[in-house]
This record gives sequence, structure tokens and C-alpha cells, in this order.
Amino acid sequence: MDYWIRIFLVLVASLWSAVLPANAQVNVTQEHNNLSRDGLFIDAAFTRSAAANLTRDLNFDGTVSGNVYAQPLYIEGGPNGPMMIAATESNNIYALDAVTGSIIWQRNVGVPVSSGLPCGNINPVGITGTPVVDLASRSLFFDALIDGPTKKHFIFSLNVDTGATNPGWPVDVNATATYNGIAFTSLVQEDRGGLALVNGIVYVCYSGYAGDCGVYHGWVVGVDINDPTNVHAWATTAIGGGIWGHGGVASDGTNMFVVTGNTFNTGGNWMGGEAIIRLQAGPTWTGQPTDYWVPINWFSLDNSDTDLGGVSATVIDVPGATPSQLVLALGKDGNAYLLNRNNLGGIAAPVAQANVGGINRGTSAVTYHTSQGTYFGFHNDAGAIAAWRVTATSPPTTVNAWTISQNGRGSPWVTSTDGTNNVIVWVAGVAGDQRLHGYDGDTGVVIYAGGGANELMSGTRQWNTGMVARGRIYFGADNKVYAFRVPGAPTPTPTPTATATATASPTPTPTPSATPTPCTAPAAPSAQAATNVTFSSFTVHWNSISGATGYRLDVSTTNHFTTYVPGYRDLDVGNVTSYPVTGLSAHTTYYYRVRAYNGCATSHNSNVKNVKTLSCKPAAPSAQNATDVTSSSYTAHWSNVSGAIDYRLDVSTSNTFATYVTGYQDLSVGNVTSYPVTGLSAHTTYYYRVRAYNGCATSNDSTVKSVQTSP
Repeated sequence: MDYWIRIFLVLVASLWSAVLPANAQVNVTQEHNNLSRDGLFIDAAFTRSAAANLTRDLNFDGTVSGNVYAQPLYIEGGPNGPMMIAATESNNIYALDAVTGSIIWQRNVGVPVSSGLPCGNINPVGITGTPVVDLASRSLFFDALIDGPTKKHFIFSLNVDTGATNPGWPVDVNATATYNGIAFTSLVQEDRGGLALVNGIVYVCYSGYAGDCGVYHGWVVGVDINDPTNVHAWATTAIGGGIWGHGGVASDGTNMFVVTGNTFNTGGNWMGGEAIIRLQAGPTWTGQPTDYWVPINWFSLDNSDTDLGGVSATVIDVPGATPSQLVLALGKDGNAYLLNRNNLGGIAAPVAQANVGGINRGTSAVTYHTSQGTYFGFHNDAGAIAAWRVTATSPPTTVNAWTISQNGRGSPWVTSTDGTNNVIVWVAGVAGDQRLHGYDGDTGVVIYAGGGANELMSGTRQWNTGMVARGRIYFGADNKVYAFRVPGAPTPTPTPTATATATASPTPTPTPSATPTPCTAPAAPSAQAATNVTFSSFTVHWNSISGATGYRLDVSTTNHFTTYVPGYRDLDVGNVTSYPVTGLSAHTTYYYRVRAYNGCATSHNSNVKNVKTLSCKPAAPSAQNATDVTSSSYTAHWSNVSGAIDYRLDVSTSNTFATYVTGYQDLSVGNVTSYPVTGLSAHTTYYYRVRAYNGCATSNDSTVKSVQTSP
């Protein structure tokens, strides 16, 4: 009898230990699940065989109102049972039942911005970056751009269980964020990246808008979650340097890491752009080389709009490597850079560098471990998803593990049954086939190929990524959150749902729109002649297409588009009919074409237009007769030169300009066509000539004019 009792107790204990992991609380509180932004979700349900049979949960409603660029979150432990958090560009925040997709609570925090921004490719703009949740206080944090006489970013904190605004919030970023005399201006700043919560401070990063318009900076703003009046900030000193990646702010648990993009008007002096920046709590920044890394060719990257900050920072640990604690940046130059995150090194060579192929921009990378080693993975603009292994050597190096063609512009994520086994790299074909895809983490072998008719999504947005919880993948799209599940996935056991408490909103709560209905591809636009042609840029134009919600632009130096100008392959320019193309070579013929899209399909290519940039060297001006002649001065004149931004003046008493009048040798006089020459001697003959400058080169000398001062 005792024997059977012992057997029974052993069986009960075994069953209980098996049940515990399934019943343990699961929470996805932030972008890519962890502060490192590794994108790893550990879920025992995601074996390879189960993942191969993933299907969409057709009983999950998931209806929301607005376009979704933010990753969904998953929260348990509250009075409403397991719930999924979704945020939209219409400034709507939803808590949805994680099983049924029905609305638990909804808040609208203000009118989004649909017009009046200087540029951009998101419309409307409301909540773009992925929110973050503090479980201890049950608080949800996010940034929203709200329309009004002054367009403003606000950082909100809501009770995650009710949607009520927490006391002392929101924080007006315009009114509170400054850095070394630089004031935050919401009109030119965009929050694309996910928020981070590190040791009681919520961090929000900002870029500019697509098109690099206005005097924007790369910003990180920190708010004490227990005292929202305590706001600190860091910004790039130079104009530009946006923090563009979907992952936003990464952290090792103590320090924060961001990657900045190209800057402007630096004169070759580094001022925060093209860099990995390590920030301390606050944020604060020492300015020491240990706390920034910049590639040696940063100025060249600046001048070609080839941002280092194409992808947000990813923290990587490589056991056995020296150094082993690393941070990853992936640039628009097609390179991957690994740095020692404990000593970034200033303007210097990285720990490891490899050309990983294709432009990388706007997305988040992933990192994961298997028995074969440590990997990082990413999706690039060349239409490929890839994984590279980091060697456990001194120093570490990178080796390509696999590269698979996969159309779209999404950020990948990773599942594993225990952290190292059954590793699958996932990505959604956003702006592509709008399906989920899964690949073996070691080999790239296809595990899941997108499913059937039921698994097709609609309205997925570039850069976005998925979220995994309890055997399910959740993915946000326009007006809809989709749920997929593997066979045998455990069903979260919700506690009885409390009646949602209505909370006063700044504006009326929009009625959730219905699930988008199937649509047809829009007509192809007609490309039109370029304008504003300079030696390094021009503006392309096309006609408006009825029903289009945006356009995609290609620019090439070949009329067959066998290659593309960096940054201008399938570029989503938003719902506009003109776009500035910059960073070009002088005296070069470029070809461009455009496509319209409407949320579920893309048109055929437009006709192709070509345009030739101006010569780098401007024409020489023609010197003209002087006026206003006195005994000690005269006014020199010359003709206007197209494209010139400055003129350089020489004055001499010799017609060969063997010597110069003091102060008048290669004098920059600005973009004018006359200039007063003073401090001269009476009854003396002077000679003058002038050259034009256009920002690229200086012209030949003009003709020489002479003038004699009065006695």
C-alpha cells in the first residue's frame, strides 16, 4: 500500500511540475520582450513541428481604430484577466481580451496630427513607438503626438487595468525637455522607437521625420515614473542625428544604448551623429570616448545620408569571446558593427565589422543562442532575412549563417522552447506578402511558409514586429490585431472580467472600424518632370491616385533599375505627390519611378523619368562696373550664377593680383551680387574679380574690372 501511495505522490508531483510552467504568469511588457532588444520569446508550445502548423485564430476579434506601427504587449495578473495592449496612430490605446480579442477598455488621448508637419511618411501621426508597462505599479507608458495650435508630444502614463490617466501625467515634452540650450520642438521630432523602462525611469527616443526636414535632433528624454516633474534629456549637438530604429532605446540593465543617424552642417566636426551612444541614468552623458563610438568614415556617411542608425541598438552577450559584452549596430551602408559596450572607444575601428548585404534601416535586429553559438539576425531593404554567427574568439568575428530571400520590411523576432532549443526566427512580410514566415535559427530552413488563405493579413506597416505569448503570435495592422496559434497551445485562463470603467477622454472615443474588406490594387501613377535640380539633389513629382494611401519610390542610375541609389529602393514616402531626392553625385543622370499602394495592394510601376544633376563646378560670374565710387571706397558688382550660395571676392592694386588689399583675398561675401569695398587710398586704381561657390565647388575667376578712387 505504501508503495502505491509513493508512486501516486510521485506522479502528482510530476504532473504539478509540468502544470506550473503553463500556469506561471506570462508578460510581454516592452518592445522585443527584453531591454536588450533581443526579440527572444521563450514558449514551450513553439516546437518546430507545432510552428509548422501555425494557423490564424479566426475567433479572435482584434478590431481597433487606426494604423498600427507599435508592437502589441501582453499582460496578465490584473482583474480583467490576460489582456493584449495595442496602440494606434489615431491616438487610441486598447486593452483587448487575449483570448477573444474583444475590448476590455479603450482610451483616446487626443487628436492625431494629419496635416501641417514639414515632411514625413506616416499619416496621421499619433502613437508610433511601442509602449512599455511597469508591472509593479500596473502602469502603461507611451508617447503621443497631439494636434492643436502647437503640435506637441506628450508622454502618458495610464493604469494598465483601467485605462485611467495616472496622477501627474501626461508630460509635455516641449515644455520640459532641454539639453545644453537646445529646446525640444515637437513639430520636427518623431517617436518611432520603443520606450524603455530602466530602474524607475521611462526613456523615449526621437528622430526627425522622413525627409530630414527642419531643425531636428536625436533626442532621448527620461521621466521619473514616481515623479513626472523630474525630466532629463540628451540630444545631438548637431542638427539631425535622429534615432530611427523600431527598437528605440536598448539597455544592459544599467546603461542605455541608442544609435544615431546622419547630421548636417558639422563642418567635419563630430557632434553626436553616426554613433552608438551609451547613456547613464537620467539620461546623462559623459562625452568621453568610453561612452560613444563613431566610424572613422562618419563624415562620408553624413554626406551621403548613409545613416549608421539604420537599425536600433541590440545588446549581445557572447560567452567565450573577448570582449564578450557587446552592442550591435546595423547601418544603411550594409555593414554590421560590434562594439565593446563597456568601452565604446570614440572615433575608432570597431571590435568587428562585416558587410552583411543590403541597406538596413528603420527596423530592429534580434539575437539568440543555440548549441551552435550566438547569432544576430535582421531583415534588410534588399528583400532578405539573414542570420550571422558571432565567434567566441578574441576578438570576436562574424560569419554568415544563412540568408533567405523574403520580401517585406518587418523587424524579426525569435521563439525558443527553452532559450536555446527549437529556435525559430520569425518575420512578417509587411509591405510585402503580408504573411508570417518562420526559419530555423541555425540553418535558415523554412519552418513556416505563410499558411493559407486564412493566414493572409491586411494593412501591415513597415518596421513592425510580432509578439508571442501562450502559444500565440499577435501582430498589429491597420484597424486590426491578428492572433495566430500553434496546435495544442494553452488557453490563458481569464479571471471574471470586470466591467470596464469609462474614463473621460480629451476627445470623443472613435468607434472601432470594421475589419478591412478586400481591395484591389490602385492605378499606376504617372511620373512627372523633376524640379529644384542642384548638383546633389532634385525633387521628383507624380500625379495623385484615387484611393492611394501612400507611394513607393525607386531611384537608379540605370533605366532598367538593376541597381538603386542607396536609400531609394521601394522607399515609402507617404501620401504625397512629390519628394526630395538628396545625397546625389554631380553631373549624373538619374532615373526614377513610383508606385501607389492602398493598404492591401501595390500598383504597377509608373513610367520612368530621368533628370541630370548639375555640374559640381558652377559657372563663373561676370564682373560688372563699380558704382558709388569715393576717395576711399566703391561698390563692386557682378552677375548672378544659378545654384550659387556664396561669392568670393579678390581686390588688388595689380591686374595680375600679385598682392591683395588687406582683407580682400578670397573674401566670402555671401549670396549677393554687390559688395562695398572700403578702407582704400585716394586716387588709386584697384582691380577686382569674383568667383561663385555652390556648396560643392568654386568657379573659375570672373572677368577683371578696374576702378579708380576719387582724388
